[in-house]
Amino acid sequence: MRESIYFYSVQVFSRIITNPSIRAFVVRSSKQSFTFTESNDIMALSGSLAHANSHERSDLVAYWSVPLCDGVHTVEFEHGSTSGKRVLRVDGKEILRREWMFKLVGDEKFTIGSHKTKCELRVDPLPHFTFSYSLVVDGKPLEKFLEKQNKSLRTWAVLSNGKRYRVVFEKQTLNIWVNGNIIDAENVFVQNGTEMRFKLGEVDALLRSSAIEKQGILHHLYLQGNRVEEDGELPHWKR
Repeated sequence: MRESIYFYSVQVFSRIITNPSIRAFVVRSSKQSFTFTESNDIMALSGSLAHANSHERSDLVAYWSVPLCDGVHTVEFEHGSTSGKRVLRVDGKEILRREWMFKLVGDEKFTIGSHKTKCELRVDPLPHFTFSYSLVVDGKPLEKFLEKQNKSLRTWAVLSNGKRYRVVFEKQTLNIWVNGNIIDAENVFVQNGTEMRFKLGEVDALLRSSAIEKQGILHHLYLQGNRVEEDGELPHWKR
């Protein structure tokens, strides 16, 4: 999936298309104007940011998407470079607001998801009164956390009988998540592997794990006997 990144300056959005790999940007702020250059510190202003109200998000400097078992969570951060104002939102809900701060740098700790995954937003100084913004998830920089998730999770997006399902298989725990909830599945041993059988609504589904020579263990989802391709909805995951 190609990712859309939106650059913000005063009240104008312009759009470019980037590669689907992880991208990062540093925000250089001067009063109400912003310029973005590549860096390893911040995943800034992607996805639904294009639909944000520019008046409501006038100090928006960073936007991250964080995929967990229970869904993909968003983190937005507003930072006033003169007043020190900070506003932090998770999944669109404001969880922190500081109107005036004399110290413009420093960290903010919070949690996301149903399992209260620990996060830390870091604001660090750069030359010429500029700042870098980075997100740490579960003790790891976001990029490293995403690499870990890519190794430990398999994800599928399914449309069945007009309903959308996000199916996540957690390889370490062997849990299956459907739309953010762990479901019960029947485990059956088959040739070269196992099957986990469950229902998506009224439709029969199974997750087959097979040991393939030179490839290791592969996991495939089937719906009424038809194989479902793995999900490409998470542009920040490396495939």
